[in-house]
Amino acid sequence: MEHPLTPPPEAVLFDAYGTLFDVYSVGLLAEQLFAGQGQALALLWRDKQIDYTRLASMSGRYRPFWDLTRAGLRFAALKLGLALDRAAEDSLMNQYRHLSAFPENAEVLQALRTRGIRAGILSNGDPEMLAVAIRSAGLGDLIDPLLSAHSVQRFKTDPMVYQLGPTALGLPAKKILFVSSNGWDAVGATWFGYTTLWVNRAGGPLEQLDTVPTRIGSSLRDVLSFFPLT
Repeated sequence: MEHPLTPPPEAVLFDAYGTLFDVYSVGLLAEQLFAGQGQALALLWRDKQIDYTRLASMSGRYRPFWDLTRAGLRFAALKLGLALDRAAEDSLMNQYRHLSAFPENAEVLQALRTRGIRAGILSNGDPEMLAVAIRSAGLGDLIDPLLSAHSVQRFKTDPMVYQLGPTALGLPAKKILFVSSNGWDAVGATWFGYTTLWVNRAGGPLEQLDTVPTRIGSSLRDVLSFFPLT
């Protein structure tokens, strides 16, 4: 993990939700609304959100990520037996627009800019959702391009979504570092041909699909190991 690649990648694309933005930070508000159930709601909400992206993508019945996020919240509340009224639903959805950013984001993105490395986002999120989250985190000047699965009306791990990166950057996938904290996303990107970094913050097990990302790290700072200062 400490040895630089030769030659190093020429650009970086970050997944957004779970990688730059903490999807479980909604648990704080959820706990205020549903005492003792906040963490469970946040976990189930995220799992169902991703389930719905796969269902919609594989079935050819695309719905925007925002709509699937709301549907996932409603399912999670029903599953847990929580009385989710419209006010609580709107509060949680608004919180999702303004998810907490991981503290090292700005530092890493600024370091990439200093090294002359272009850094963008490739996400399942809708363009408006992403724009709000990026603006809320104060990262707007450090991210380009902003690529959304909405443009192809599929979700990761569909190859059409991953192809957005090489098309936008004018580079082959292997010359782009794709960074995700979602193990399944790191596998999908590796299969597609990206150089990959799985940011395994939780210390979870590797996906058992006979595929290993190019590197595995524990924070976004591990991105910089691909681009040593000269």
